[in-house]
Amino acid sequence: MKRYLLAGLLIWVPVGITAWVVNTLVVTMDRTLTLLPPQWQPVNLFGMHIPGLGVILTIVVVLGTGALAANLIGQKVVRWAELALARIPVIKGIYSSVKQVSDTLLAPGGQAFRKPVLVRFPHGDSWTIAFLTGQPGPGVAEHLDGEHLSVYVPTTPNPTSGYFIIVPRRDAVELDMSVDEALKYVISMGVVSPTPHASPAGGDRKPSNPS
Repeated sequence: MKRYLLAGLLIWVPVGITAWVVNTLVVTMDRTLTLLPPQWQPVNLFGMHIPGLGVILTIVVVLGTGALAANLIGQKVVRWAELALARIPVIKGIYSSVKQVSDTLLAPGGQAFRKPVLVRFPHGDSWTIAFLTGQPGPGVAEHLDGEHLSVYVPTTPNPTSGYFIIVPRRDAVELDMSVDEALKYVISMGVVSPTPHASPAGGDRKPSNPS
């Protein structure tokens, strides 16, 4: 009975969580329809509620905004709007911080997570997977001896929270796996192991030299 119960849970828990997340997203996006004038809302137009229509509307709005921002006139409008937000005392701090993060994570060609590395954390006798984000800025690097790396250590199983740490380059071990594989490994708490890659000659552990 215990074996069958666990086998059933392994099947239904991922399905249930996936269904719950999708339903939450659809319901949340459907609420955007309440922003429309009453005469344009689906309930009044079609006489019934159409699930998922908010998702389509959200996609259309996002694509339309992206298309507008891709041309010269749209860029000027976006720049004007950003300058207007930058003049509002409280809003400017929130908006600028969120924009910097979103530009780093979502911009084409961005290198928010360049490659996975192995670092000692939270103490010298343990190791964890981190993601290379760059190198310390001049204001920080001048206080450090030798070359250092900036890395992000995600928490498990929620990688959206974590720790930003600076480690010596010699103490970071570059991993032969993709960022996606490393994220799956972290989220699964080590259960889903990355696919083995061809190991370079010359030992199991090598100091990284990420660019």
